[in-house]
Amino acid sequence: MVPPTEHNDAACRASRHTRVQHLVTADETSLAELDALLATLPVCSTGRVFIEVPDATWIGVVTAPPRMTVSWLDRSRRGGAPGTGATCAPGQAVVRAVSGWAGEMLCCDDDATRVFLLGAYLGTAEIVDDLTHRHGVDATAIHTPARFGLATSR
Repeated sequence: MVPPTEHNDAACRASRHTRVQHLVTADETSLAELDALLATLPVCSTGRVFIEVPDATWIGVVTAPPRMTVSWLDRSRRGGAPGTGATCAPGQAVVRAVSGWAGEMLCCDDDATRVFLLGAYLGTAEIVDDLTHRHGVDATAIHTPARFGLATSR
């Protein structure tokens, strides 16, 4: 039998293989980083990818592991803060999407979700704050770009 920590075709097909959930975010400034990250994930990875873009012209093809769902968030089709009539600001759509996802999917104390936050600083910082304070995610499980200087940067 193949050890459960190994990631190859045989290991990923094994019924006892542990599949770690992933949460990945990106925006139009980090699409190349996103492609590189997704290429490094094991084929058996599960989870969600949220990509926020200014409008539908940015929506393209992203190759993610088969068990991961990719959601494109078009800012031009979303509103800003409720009751303001404002347009959706950069980072706002992805923050809302992650908050909703986390409320449904991060429900276990022993959750081993791996979080990779790419994209703009404001949305990333708000997501880190929400995940660590409201959802109890360990900051060491959150990976952000080193240029942001967040404590979770890798």
